[in-house]
Amino acid sequence: MIKRHSDVVLEITAHDPDTIENDLNTAVDIAREHAMQDRRHGILVTQHGYTSYTVAVSRDVPYGQTHERREQPTN
Repeated sequence: MIKRHSDVVLEITAHDPDTIENDLNTAVDIAREHAMQDRRHGILVTQHGYTSYTVAVSRDVPYGQTHERREQPTN
């Protein structure tokens, strides 16, 4: 499931690998379209857990690039 928080942040939640891959690819495509309009920011994909991700247009990522990171669990 892709949940849109804004034009620049999409949340992905899924429980099987095929759905995760498909939803991530779709979310990255949506984010890329938005990033291409401004031509200033890249895309950041963050894994929050095994079934939870966000895809965001980020000013911390250079235009034309997609970076991935894994959020560290808090204790």
